[in-house]
Amino acid sequence: MAFGQHAGDADDPISDINVTPLVDVMLVLLVIFIILAPMFAQALRVDLPKAEAPPSAEPVVADLSVSAGGDLHLDNRPVSSQELPGLLKARLKEEPKLVLRLSADRSVPYGRMAQLLSRVRGAGVERIAFRTQSPKP
Repeated sequence: MAFGQHAGDADDPISDINVTPLVDVMLVLLVIFIILAPMFAQALRVDLPKAEAPPSAEPVVADLSVSAGGDLHLDNRPVSSQELPGLLKARLKEEPKLVLRLSADRSVPYGRMAQLLSRVRGAGVERIAFRTQSPKP
């Protein structure tokens, strides 16, 4: 029994729209776009404009090393942990973008390194690089 039809209207054409095929086609298109969308994002090529930029100055690097015995060397000069913050503050006044390159022996305890990093950060050094070795194959 069809909705909206009376018993005497059997010869009248059905005026309802069948949306089932439309929904099927839309779902297939949706699935295709979902699958293909990541490929479009990866293959997107953009021709970027070129700009002339002044050459950036090389950052000034200070080397701080900690030996296995806990001795500190700032730029290959021995320093004590008490005078280190003052030396770093003086260097930061000269070079505000100073990078401290820290190299420590593998046997230095974690607690000692944490104290050293606390002193360095307290002196105002914000850029610290850790020096490591690449593993040998």
